[in-house]
Amino acid sequence: MSPLDDEIAALQGAATHDLRIAWRRLYRGAQPRCMIRDLLIRAIAYRMQERVHGGLAPATKRRLQGLVAEIEAKGTEAFDPGIVLKPGARLVREWAGKTHTVVVLENGFDYGGERYPSLTKIATRITGAHWSGPRFFGITKTRFRTAVAAEAGRE
Repeated sequence: MSPLDDEIAALQGAATHDLRIAWRRLYRGAQPRCMIRDLLIRAIAYRMQERVHGGLAPATKRRLQGLVAEIEAKGTEAFDPGIVLKPGARLVREWAGKTHTVVVLENGFDYGGERYPSLTKIATRITGAHWSGPRFFGITKTRFRTAVAAEAGRE
């Protein structure tokens, strides 16, 4: 373990008063009143890591600020991040007793050694009927948003 890892691990056992002091030192101000202990620990750990490893790239910060402005102007319902699958991800679906695996590529999908432009074309090939590809493989916005929310909670 690195010294940073040790410092972060020690946050769990720290008194709340000590966490507030660490917050003031790292963020140069008082913590938000509504912040629960777990979130306080995560935010302090993030800032500690940021100081050692560097923060977000300026382009990422600009993009996030733009998204915040868009959400503030239009509300959260107007913002739709869509579904983003990372290249290399594997989608697996069992159909008619056979397991079908699709690999996400930069520009399309690989199924059975062939490249396809969409999941819908693959789902149609597998089933012989028209299917929504994302739906066939269980990719829904609800699941995606839940995964994003869970991921955000871990950071």
